[in-house]
Amino acid sequence: MQTEKIVDHIVIWLKDYADKAKMKGFTIGISGGIDSAVTSTLCAKTGLDLLCLEMPIHQAKNQASRASKHIDWLTDNFTNVQRQDVNLTPVFDSLVASLPKVVNEDDRFMSLANTRARLRMTTLYYFAALKGYLVAGTGNKVEDFGVGFYTKYGDGGVDLSPIANLLKTEVYEMAKFLGINEGVVQAPPTDGLWGDDRTDEDQLGATYPELEWAMKMNDKGKSIANFSGRNREVFAIFKKLNTANQHKMLPIPVCMIQKSWL
Repeated sequence: MQTEKIVDHIVIWLKDYADKAKMKGFTIGISGGIDSAVTSTLCAKTGLDLLCLEMPIHQAKNQASRASKHIDWLTDNFTNVQRQDVNLTPVFDSLVASLPKVVNEDDRFMSLANTRARLRMTTLYYFAALKGYLVAGTGNKVEDFGVGFYTKYGDGGVDLSPIANLLKTEVYEMAKFLGINEGVVQAPPTDGLWGDDRTDEDQLGATYPELEWAMKMNDKGKSIANFSGRNREVFAIFKKLNTANQHKMLPIPVCMIQKSWL
């Protein structure tokens, strides 16, 4: 992987896009995870304004600490970076209190997790509109186009996606090249939407390297009949998630009307 070349390419792409859109810079949510750390650093390297938001909602202390340390590192190394802390916990609690109770706990927790992501998206766009910035997405290739591991109109609601053509393992390579804090690099990946310590692997049932392998096999036209053991299990997980989340990855369906009717 030609990491330096890729970094330079993304930085130029980001700056060109913002300039053509006549935008002053970027805003991004910092979670304490590898994807937002790498993406924010790439945005900072453009020299354009970068507003980093911390938006805790009953956040685990270790996640908040990693996010804060990364923003500190950015502000120490880039003069174009600013931070904004927005505590969304009271907003979230007020909204939940206003909604009818849900009997099924699994449905309730999933709905509330997605609500957290959508509150953060709304907050990012508030500041983006206020300052003339673009909202930078942090999704990687396997999340965005493999298993659809993101919230529709939540962390999937962005203006541009700088690392969406990179696999998670490639994002880690970039993090080391960029000098991202070791605490971020070593932390188990998590979406931080549940208020506990569950990881992405806990939710997905497979590691990112496993899912990347399954994505490559799927692109080659392989079927579950080609595999056995753990490979068969991982491929089944990938196919199930990929199928279930097509509604996120495909364009919004439009009901077409015959011209003769209009």
